[in-house]
Amino acid sequence: MFNSPLSASPYEALGVLRSADDEELRRAYRLQLRRTHPDTGGDAAAFIQVQRAWELVGTPEARAAYDRDDGAQLQWAGRRTTGRRDTRPRTRSHGAAGAWRRRRYLAMAAEWAGEVADPYAPAFVRSAPWELRRMLADALAEEDTAAMIDELGMGFTAWHDVATTADADDKLDHVVLSPTGLYGLTSEDFGRPVAFRGGEIIGEATPVADLLSRIRSVSRAARVRFGGAVFVLPDDDLADPVVVLGSVKGLPVAAVRRSALRAVLRAGIPGAQIVGGNVLFDVRTRLESAIRFV
Repeated sequence: MFNSPLSASPYEALGVLRSADDEELRRAYRLQLRRTHPDTGGDAAAFIQVQRAWELVGTPEARAAYDRDDGAQLQWAGRRTTGRRDTRPRTRSHGAAGAWRRRRYLAMAAEWAGEVADPYAPAFVRSAPWELRRMLADALAEEDTAAMIDELGMGFTAWHDVATTADADDKLDHVVLSPTGLYGLTSEDFGRPVAFRGGEIIGEATPVADLLSRIRSVSRAARVRFGGAVFVLPDDDLADPVVVLGSVKGLPVAAVRRSALRAVLRAGIPGAQIVGGNVLFDVRTRLESAIRFV
């Protein structure tokens, strides 16, 4: 909830400065609880956020730990690794998820602030313009999705940061080939819970239409047929594990919590075209020949 570059810090959620004393913090917490409580007309998501903020900074011990470890916990400079040896077969992956958006973020940060000691420091990121924070948030989202895909195992192949036009902004974040179908995925972090109307995300431009356009570009270049389009969102931002948005020209579209992604790709989206046998090898060969990376 607080680990996205787009999210407020616990102090911001409580409406106080980081320098507030313990009594100010306590008063702010009680005020925000009353303001956001669903029984008095408040927003349930905001109410949960206030409670979580208090868990992180509500006692002197918790607050000291948060202030000390904030940057280490967030790991915005790169995805945390466990160091555990895992000998299980992993997904066959190509490309570098999130790499293009990380490069763009660093270039934009330098243009905005000049040379900085640590462009991933939480204080710097949270003070940056929305466009910069969104760029970093989406890079992290792509990396986290790729980590999920990597654990699908044998029988799955993935391509990340796939070029669809000469404009890198139009890239397709992930292409995943599995026995349940061929999927085009985009990883997003809008910094808020999302809802849908008419097959699109409320409050955004046309992300579903954009994803479908990118999938069609790869489909034409490789002469393959996709079986589904998937939006991958942070768990906190989607009310249900899977939301089926319908079908566009025979292509099923779904929004999926990141934690549910592996199950969805293994079981398949309802209505997705199954790819198996010799067709699977033919599709993989066509994709390997046609795909280019940004």
